[in-house]
Amino acid sequence: MKDFIDKHLSNVKFATKKQKEKEIWDVSGILKNRLNQKLKYDVRPYSMDINGRNVKPLTTRSKADKIVFEQLDKWVVVEAVELHNFIIAHKLQEINLNEIVGALEWNINIKK
Repeated sequence: MKDFIDKHLSNVKFATKKQKEKEIWDVSGILKNRLNQKLKYDVRPYSMDINGRNVKPLTTRSKADKIVFEQLDKWVVVEAVELHNFIIAHKLQEINLNEIVGALEWNINIKK
């Protein structure tokens, strides 16, 4: 995610250890050429679950404004509250980003 931060965020400020643990966001900044507001981003990388799948744990306790998902050829930036509401409304335990991104009103695809 360092590439995403370096190439696509300005006015960068990294979260403190306490903010990462309690507020669950990693970096704040302005998304270059896309937004003019400084927002908080969850840029945590995927991790491997017990079934060998790449997963990214999410929580409604997060104070992140946007969640960034890294894919092979792009980054997908989604609205955190909208994604959380979608998960709750559909009673989902897991999501496939490629399947639900079209159902979300706010998302940005950024080519690598």
